[in-house]
Amino acid sequence: MAVRVVRLGSPRTKDEGLRIGTVRRPPRGVPKSEFAAGNWYDVWYPNLAPSVETMKAGLAAASERDWAVFAKKYRAEMATPEASRTLDLLAALSVHANFSVGCYCEDEAHCHRSILRALLVERGAKLG
Repeated sequence: MAVRVVRLGSPRTKDEGLRIGTVRRPPRGVPKSEFAAGNWYDVWYPNLAPSVETMKAGLAAASERDWAVFAKKYRAEMATPEASRTLDLLAALSVHANFSVGCYCEDEAHCHRSILRALLVERGAKLG
């Protein structure tokens, strides 16, 4: 059992399980009835997405320093009690179930999901 960190819209892997979209907005131009069939996500969970302000900082990051500022802001948002409890829950579930979390960004290295991966690992999540 494990959690995978994926790019939403990409083909699913064998035994990936439930796909959770940790994005601020649903995919544009895709009817809600096609989210799962199109490999976007089965459940939308924007609670683990960066706030709009923080997301804009991440998208505008042109240097490693800018990216570090984004990462610090996103980590602070994920340190709130609600987000922290959710991360603890996902880490615990990863030991007992297959599921994935993801975002649309092409480059994981410059996407909040790279930080989300680290946060899950820090909580003892089993990665797939």
